[in-house]
Amino acid sequence: MSTFQNITSSPIIFLLTGVPGLEAFHTWISIPFCFLYAVALSGNSLILFTITSQPSLHEPMYYFLSMLSTTDLGLSISTLVTMLGIFWFNAREISFNACLSQMFFIKLFTVMESSVLLAMAFDRYVAISNPLRYATILTDSRIAWIGVAIVIRGTLMLTPMVSLLQRLSFCRSHVLHHSYCYHPDVMKLSCTDTRINSAVGLTAMISTVGVDSVLILLSYALIVRTVLSIASREERKKAFSTCISHIGAVAIFYIPLISLSFVHRFGKRAPPYVHTMIANTYLTVPPVMNPIIYSVKTKQIRKAVIKILHPSIIEFS
Repeated sequence: MSTFQNITSSPIIFLLTGVPGLEAFHTWISIPFCFLYAVALSGNSLILFTITSQPSLHEPMYYFLSMLSTTDLGLSISTLVTMLGIFWFNAREISFNACLSQMFFIKLFTVMESSVLLAMAFDRYVAISNPLRYATILTDSRIAWIGVAIVIRGTLMLTPMVSLLQRLSFCRSHVLHHSYCYHPDVMKLSCTDTRINSAVGLTAMISTVGVDSVLILLSYALIVRTVLSIASREERKKAFSTCISHIGAVAIFYIPLISLSFVHRFGKRAPPYVHTMIANTYLTVPPVMNPIIYSVKTKQIRKAVIKILHPSIIEFS
């Protein structure tokens, strides 16, 4: 109770960090980040508009893709203000409550993206192993319930992790090492025992992102077994081709996330810019690359996007 009163009576202000050692070049560094955010926001918005406006894309696979684009938009918006605020205006200060809110939404959209990728893996397995019953298994109502379950799951798992930070006191430096609030980064600044926080945070991530990654691998093991049982080589190739976009999305999501976790836990001696590069990659690259991957690798999405952007080309062809 005394800790809580201390927090409320003297509001805590954290200081976010841009790129250590390159503060004089923040304006120039902001240019590629502005480009990445512009691509992420416009690309995912275009994917969402394309799927909702084209009746031919009202299928389970594309509904899940629209969920992925929604989580990517949320992830981008969660960090855009603080990151560009640092680079443009050197606006480093963030209040304790604002930091908790940003941290919650970053973690929520991260867990939601992991859950959506798992749902998309299940979608690919059903489409390949049981194509005749694909539409009857993944009905619109079931897909809607999956979406609701993804949101509820993330909220229930992450609320205790973020709420427990309110019991901590911060009597050391208030300088964070990222341009956004990251759970392990905030815990390191506390002078209170954080073992409970670490345990709850680790449990939350293992039971969500960790479990999802294992189930995705299991799904692809089943997909490979099913595809290899197909007699025709052309049909096997066609079946595998439907998974390429999803495999790319899984790779660009999990590789930076795992790298960031390892750097925070085992890379204490790594240069500060290593932490910064991996942390920014973890949040900016997946929202940028996912719409590009699906637009390039998925013929139906590519044709629908071209139809919206250049309808004359479709009519001429």
